[in-house]
Amino acid sequence: MIPAEQSMQPEFRDAEGVSRTPDTFWRSLQLFNGYRTAAALLLLLAGGFWGGTLQFGSRDMRLFLIGAASYAVFALAMFVVIRTRERFTWQLAIQVGGDIGFVVLLMYASGGLSSGLGLLLLTSLAAAGLVSRGQLTLFFASIATIAVLLEHTYEVLRFSESGAQYAQAGLLSIAYFATAWLAHALATRSLASERLAAQREIDLANMAQVNQLVIQDMEHGVIVVDGEGIVRQVNTAAERMIGGLRGGGVVALKDRAPTLHGRVETWLRDQQGRDTPDAFELGPHLRARLVPVAARRGAGAVIFLEDLARIQAEARQLKLAALGRLTANIAHEIRNPLGAISHAAELLQEEPEVSPGAQRLTTIIRDNTRRLDRMINDVQTLNRGERAARERFHLATYLRAFIEQFVATEKLAPNVIELNLESDPHIMFDRDHLNQVLWNLCRNALRHSRREPGSISLVVVRASRGNAVRLDVVDDGPGLPPESRGKLFEPFFTTSPGGTGLGLYLAREICEANGAMLEYVDSARGARFSVTCAAG
Repeated sequence: MIPAEQSMQPEFRDAEGVSRTPDTFWRSLQLFNGYRTAAALLLLLAGGFWGGTLQFGSRDMRLFLIGAASYAVFALAMFVVIRTRERFTWQLAIQVGGDIGFVVLLMYASGGLSSGLGLLLLTSLAAAGLVSRGQLTLFFASIATIAVLLEHTYEVLRFSESGAQYAQAGLLSIAYFATAWLAHALATRSLASERLAAQREIDLANMAQVNQLVIQDMEHGVIVVDGEGIVRQVNTAAERMIGGLRGGGVVALKDRAPTLHGRVETWLRDQQGRDTPDAFELGPHLRARLVPVAARRGAGAVIFLEDLARIQAEARQLKLAALGRLTANIAHEIRNPLGAISHAAELLQEEPEVSPGAQRLTTIIRDNTRRLDRMINDVQTLNRGERAARERFHLATYLRAFIEQFVATEKLAPNVIELNLESDPHIMFDRDHLNQVLWNLCRNALRHSRREPGSISLVVVRASRGNAVRLDVVDDGPGLPPESRGKLFEPFFTTSPGGTGLGLYLAREICEANGAMLEYVDSARGARFSVTCAAG
């Protein structure tokens, strides 16, 4: 904090260390000199036109007119000196000294204390104290007091004036000191108020900047509108949700979001808040909440926009995280007894005297244990979150080997799966990950296809944009119903009675880990899944 004695100085140091006087001090000094000029000219006019009726110049009119004219010239010359903007304290001292000298001279030419001209120094002392922010005010009062007393003493000695007027001179001197002290106190308080206002201005600016940064980084959209529906502030999230709110000039909410403006206008008119809710939904994926900017609603509102899709996604991620931990623990506990059941079923099936009914039951046990084992493997893969080790390889060679392996494993005719190469690229992918994704997609395609020649097609084409390759897995089945397409990649969602609901979800996660994208594409026949990845 600035010490009090330093705060009284009219100078400050700039970035280069040079002492400078603030512009406000020079403007105040110029106004003070304007008053001096007006007072001098008024005294000159009064002496020149009404000297016979007034006491001005009663002792020596010629001296009074010369003194008033010199005072006016001095005041006008000070305007030129002030423009130099140098040595503020010295300029102020010269000006106040000139006031004291010229006023005492005019008092002498007008008969002394009885002329009343000594009162002019009260205004000069008060103005000097305010202009200098309290500096040297008592010194100026002392000089004025000494000058008035010396002038009256000269009159007593020279013209045998009554010594009783010393009391009037003393009272006038007391008034000088009182005025100077009052100006000093007012200047001190003014400086304290200025420092406090400057500090508050800095605090408000910092707070406004912090608020701006906080609002811009908020995940929720924020729009501030006044009572007329004019957008005063908007953050990036709100611009992304609605758009067009940051246009140049005045932006009206009704021009960019008429539905939202209608709800906000109704809300602003409802001063009691009884008929309109503070929160409402705008479409299926956007929710708005209104907060008044003042005690009354009509002054404006802060609109908070919430992306329901993002909130639902975050809730789904939290649910998946908790579910993943639970299923990992359950899978670990199930694996050992599941292995024992599977092993016992195989031993039972090898017995020589097992009836056909028992054989059928053991087959059911074996198939279901394999299904449970596959589900456990999917859950453990989901929780491991293995990182991709991408490599560059020839896609056509890889797909031919994959088709040969898949056909042999599933005991299919070689022509059930056909390879259609519209392009012959290299790609960047983790081989094991791509193998897992294709096994999942081809098993799904096989499950819903007719198992005829060409029922499953692997199509390789160059993507329409960027350095990318698209690999499509197409079947000739009935396709997916429209109501299931939005939930297709959600975990534990399945349309197959024997499915786990994790296959497509894991496939998409694996693709994203490799910088690729898996999506369902509308097709004229069957189902079509597209994997878009980087070309090698």
